Amino acid sequence: METTEKRQRGRPRAFNGPSEASSVQSLDRALRILAIVAEGSGLSLSEISAQSGLAASTAYRMLTTMQNHGMVEFDTGDQLWSIGVETYRMGAAFLRRRKLVDRARVVMQELMERTGETANLGVAEDDCVVFVSQVETHQAIRAFFRPGTRSPFHASGIGKAVLAHLEPERVGTILRKAGLQRFTDRTLSDISALAHDLARIKLRGWSVDDEERHPGMRCVASAIFNEFGEPIGGVSVSGPTVRVTPERLAEIGPLVRDAAAEVTRMIGGVSSA
Repeated sequence: METTEKRQRGRPRAFNGPSEASSVQSLDRALRILAIVAEGSGLSLSEISAQSGLAASTAYRMLTTMQNHGMVEFDTGDQLWSIGVETYRMGAAFLRRRKLVDRARVVMQELMERTGETANLGVAEDDCVVFVSQVETHQAIRAFFRPGTRSPFHASGIGKAVLAHLEPERVGTILRKAGLQRFTDRTLSDISALAHDLARIKLRGWSVDDEERHPGMRCVASAIFNEFGEPIGGVSVSGPTVRVTPERLAEIGPLVRDAAAEVTRMIGGVSSA
C-alpha cells in the first residue's frame, strides 16, 4: 500500500536549526538595510552604508534588488532611498491577521498579577466602548464585565482614554450623538468638566473612572492605537474603591499605560505623541 508523505508545514526536511538559518548572510544584510530605510525619512547611499556597516557597493546591489520588488524607492532628484509601497502592502497583510484579543491576553494576565485587580480590554465603537475580554482577579470582591458589555465614552475609563486622543471636533460630535447621561453623583455630565479631565488624561497617559459609572468601583485605563496613531480601544484595571484607592492611582496608572503601549506595539500600532 502506498503511503502519502505528510506535507512539510514550515521548513524543509533537511533543516537542522538556527545554525543553517543564520548562514543566509545576504538575506540578513538585506533585511538590516530594509529596517534602516524604514526608520529614515529618505537616506543617502552613504548614510545607509554607514548605518548598516556594509560597503556602499554591497548596499547598493541590495537596494536595487529590493527596488525591483517595490520594497524600496529611489528619488532621482534628491538621490535618497525610502521605503516602498510593497513593504506597506506586506505590512497590511500582517495587520489584517492581527487578533487584538489573543495578542492582548498575555499582557492583561501580567497586568492583573501586578496590580491584583481585574484587567479589561475594550474597543471603541461609534458611540460607546464594548468590553471584549477580561482577566479576573482572584479577590472575592471584583469587577466583572461580561464580553459585549457596552459603556458610554464619558463614563468609562477606556472611553475617556480614547476621547482624550481625539480631535475636539470629533469628541464634540460623539458626545452630541451619545449624550452625557448622569449615572452617579460623580459622572462628568458637564462638557467643560469632561474637557478638563480629558486634557489631564492626555498629558499623563492614563484615565480614571472614579465611581462615574458604578458606585464603589474605580477604573484606571489607557488607550490602544492602530497603525495610524488613532485610538481604537484600551486596557484598564478595575476594582472596588477600598482597594483601588486614590493613593494607589499613581502606582497603577503607569502600569496600565505601559500595558496599553505593549498591546499597541504587538498589533503594529503607533502610540500617540
